[in-house]
Amino acid sequence: MKDRVVVVAGALYDKGRLLAARRSAPAELAGRWELPGGKLEPGESPEQALVRELREELGVETEPVARIPGEWPLKPGYVLQVWTARLVSGEPEPLEDHDALRWLAPHETDAVDWLDQDRPAVAEAARLLRERERDGARD
Repeated sequence: MKDRVVVVAGALYDKGRLLAARRSAPAELAGRWELPGGKLEPGESPEQALVRELREELGVETEPVARIPGEWPLKPGYVLQVWTARLVSGEPEPLEDHDALRWLAPHETDAVDWLDQDRPAVAEAARLLRERERDGARD
């Protein structure tokens, strides 16, 4: 299906925590939490778009790790794909589209009001973080 727009989001992790970003716009999404990201630009791979979007929205450099299986419908013609990503450098700040950020441990992911389309990916990202923690991984 060529006429769909792919939106990528990052399940950004650092020190065993997942980053949540609170939307400031548009009005119907304001106050809800999401995994940050945005639309692919022509000629970009999903991984390239993710790195660019997280740089623009958060002011950080990241490294995509793996795509979380599945994709979720947004508004008509738009689908969400989510990638786990590692923080490489910088301290995330809410630069675009967000007014607050929060690092969440895997057991804290239910503490914020996630956008509905992000919930399945957040659950999987939290599961992966718990698995990494069990295996003694350090990021």
